[in-house]
Amino acid sequence: MSRFVLIPSPFVSHIRVFEALADRLAARGHEVTFLVNEGARPLFVSSAEVRSVRSAGRGGIEAMLARAARPNGPFGILSTVADVSALTDALCLDGPMICRALRPDAVIGDEMEPAAGLLARHLSLPLVSVAAALPMTPAPGIPLPFLDWPFDPSPEGLKRNEGGVTVARVLLSRQRRTIAKWAERFGLSRLETAEDCLSPALRIAQTVPGFDFPRPPQSIFHAVGPIRGEEPLAPVLPFAFDPARPLVFASFGTMQGHRRGLFSKIVRAARSLGCQTLVAHCGRLSERDAKALGADFVTDFAPLGEVMRHAALCVTHGGMNTTMDALRAGVPVLAVPIAFDQPGVAARIAYHGVGERLPRVMVSARRIASSMERLLERREIRENAGRIGREIQGSGGAELAVDLIERAAGVDAYRRQAALA
Repeated sequence: MSRFVLIPSPFVSHIRVFEALADRLAARGHEVTFLVNEGARPLFVSSAEVRSVRSAGRGGIEAMLARAARPNGPFGILSTVADVSALTDALCLDGPMICRALRPDAVIGDEMEPAAGLLARHLSLPLVSVAAALPMTPAPGIPLPFLDWPFDPSPEGLKRNEGGVTVARVLLSRQRRTIAKWAERFGLSRLETAEDCLSPALRIAQTVPGFDFPRPPQSIFHAVGPIRGEEPLAPVLPFAFDPARPLVFASFGTMQGHRRGLFSKIVRAARSLGCQTLVAHCGRLSERDAKALGADFVTDFAPLGEVMRHAALCVTHGGMNTTMDALRAGVPVLAVPIAFDQPGVAARIAYHGVGERLPRVMVSARRIASSMERLLERREIRENAGRIGREIQGSGGAELAVDLIERAAGVDAYRRQAALA
């Protein structure tokens, strides 16, 4: 038996990935504890222990998530960077004392939370980095995860990507200063970026090689496919779908489900093509607003695996979880990216011919309908989605991830326990 501390970012989709890992580790007899910022505890559904560090930032986790859900250009980016830097600050301030008391054998950290790498190095603990979003691990020709640029290993593409890194360094200055400050306090060698804080030994991504941009093999990098918790077998859906009409499923995840205007355009577009729609707003719309959409079916949450068995098309913001679930079922994806790594996910959807992408700003119902029509009619798009779906189905997911984690944590456990004494 080993002890693990898991440090996810406080976004629900990321927490669910880490809960899936925690539950499987616990099922194998290991002890697991989450280390999070104050205010994140209500977001958990796992029965695992949750330890919190002190509050940080403006208004706490709830206010931070509300700001992140409404990005607004460069100023919105800078605000989000300031918020996540405050979270890192708090984890680094209180985390060492909590970790010493827990005496873990390893840290499993979200790639988006640099504190995981800082704490693991400070305490001489093995680190496993998990990408709940697109992986940060660089490779020639691959742009930064949050950019919508295509894969381009040509000299021009490499130069463009270098320019993107330069701009990102400016926008992420607050985070870089926070990381450098704690690296110095912890007596670590020079660390400055989130990438610097990733594990030097094991990085796990919940994608598959067939969906990522071309990437040369790396011994520390493992794309294991979607990391999911156990779902009930074939849950009964409370929707009476019409088998004669294609079903369009629309969801913008747990943070963007308030996009009533965008949902309305999707519903109108689908109706113009004779399709039925199911909208899942993740609890972000009032009953009145949900009814006003005019969709055939509206819900807060839906079991995605079962819904995708009925869907002909998925319209989404390009979140990794929804995109992987759609492709797993061979369902084409129309992505309307909003923030974070969603533009990068949309770029991969277009690159692999498994769907299309549209800009959120000024997109019309007519333009959405045009994309929908192509995706519903073109056989090769569904074949491409099916090909990646078969890869996802055989990818290993959470079980493979836990196998890798156990292997990484299984060396010299007793020596590490002594070092924390």
